[in-house]
Amino acid sequence: MQATLQHLSRRQAGPSRRRSLGAARCPPGAGLLTSRAEVPGPATMSTFLSGIQPSGRPHLGNYFGAIRRHIELQEAGGECFYFIADYHALTTSRDAGKLRESVRDVAVTYLALGLDPEKVALFRQSDVKEVLELSWLLACVTGMGLLERAHSYKDKVTHGIKPNVGLFTYPVLMAADILAYDSTHVPVGKDQVQHVEMAQDMAASFNAVFGDVFVRPEPLVSERETISKVPGLDGEKMSKSYGNDVWIFESGKALKSAVGRIVTDSRPPEEPKEPKDLLLFRFLELFLEPSEFSEWEARVRKGGAGSPGYGHMKQRIVQAVEERFAEARAVRAGLLADPGRVDAILERGAEVARSRARATADRALRACGLR
Repeated sequence: MQATLQHLSRRQAGPSRRRSLGAARCPPGAGLLTSRAEVPGPATMSTFLSGIQPSGRPHLGNYFGAIRRHIELQEAGGECFYFIADYHALTTSRDAGKLRESVRDVAVTYLALGLDPEKVALFRQSDVKEVLELSWLLACVTGMGLLERAHSYKDKVTHGIKPNVGLFTYPVLMAADILAYDSTHVPVGKDQVQHVEMAQDMAASFNAVFGDVFVRPEPLVSERETISKVPGLDGEKMSKSYGNDVWIFESGKALKSAVGRIVTDSRPPEEPKEPKDLLLFRFLELFLEPSEFSEWEARVRKGGAGSPGYGHMKQRIVQAVEERFAEARAVRAGLLADPGRVDAILERGAEVARSRARATADRALRACGLR
């Protein structure tokens, strides 16, 4: 580990790097960095940045849309910074105890599902105060019109979330999160690409006024079309805010109850149906191997005697969820029994993240005359 960190401490000055995924590689096992406060410019390798809000228990949409991919990227040969977005959660959270619990739950979930803290910096967003400093600097070069066009803000207000200044300026803080670590790639779903584009715009605005300071990040959109928008139980995007989610580690009767709420129609099993029009098939596609999924499609499309009904599909979904996360449930139980281990991992990740963010903030402050 120490040898790896020493290797990754080597830096190249200058923020203007635009590399595609895989364009920069580091040795096997590389991932974390050491302090770089003495170095003026960002790293030369690919740097992946993403976060997840601790607004409730992570659900299947979080797993297929983000967490699984984050864990895969730790083997991609670059740096990974993954933060638990507790500052962002305050746009809607009003229960301090629940927020603390949710932060821990997110950390435990990532670790249980396979995140390796030796390769990834996992940390609380609020442990890196530099993002607030950068957020103000970016806000001062960001036009109101850019924020008014944010899809996420409009969507949340449409679904009944009370608007506030924090919710409106959410994209500025998100841009600060992305730019603080010299991120080159931000893994997102198609519905989140706008956030990265807004970060690009803010970085470009600041750089145009004060010189090259921020690295231009690029969205990294999954080629898996089926996970770009994981459905909720009602067919809308799965979201804790909408109450249509399924907890990743749900099991037993609670899991059966949740899957039982997936919206269906009243057609009988023997009636031929087009699978792509059925919400249940969007869930089956997430879990089944292609060969088995094709068999289900053929049987439902054909209809007739012996064709599976909605109840059979729901039973298969329950079974698939139980099997997929069985091992992770056991690991999670062990982590919950050892909170000190989780705290140590988060503290170590924050130390690494602060070092990078401090260097970025210092560049920005010098550029605009505040230092």
